[in-house]
Amino acid sequence: MADGPRRVMVVEDEALVAMLVEDALVDAGFGVMGPAATVEEAMALLSLERPDAVVLDLNLAGETSTPVADELAARGIPYVIATGYGASGLPAGHQDATVLAKPYDPAELTSVLGRLCRQAA
Repeated sequence: MADGPRRVMVVEDEALVAMLVEDALVDAGFGVMGPAATVEEAMALLSLERPDAVVLDLNLAGETSTPVADELAARGIPYVIATGYGASGLPAGHQDATVLAKPYDPAELTSVLGRLCRQAA
């Protein structure tokens, strides 16, 4: 296990939401990667550094983030899908993913991420 705070990558296209998530993560003692607002940005970040967990918005300005979820699953990186569509909107192959329905409580987010990071350790 690495020293220092757990690194969480934020994939979110809405700037205000991304800032709120980032603030909640920092307040809870996590390190933050991103935010990435597009699939391309998220994949670029993943090529540079391996996060301990990822907060993944499914809909990035009309673009699906399924390729990012596929990459995370392939690499064994835990992630939570933050979506307004609920569990019924999950992409194929990701029905077992942890889901937080938007709008969610930042405390709930940090609790879920803490759990995911502990399970992955």
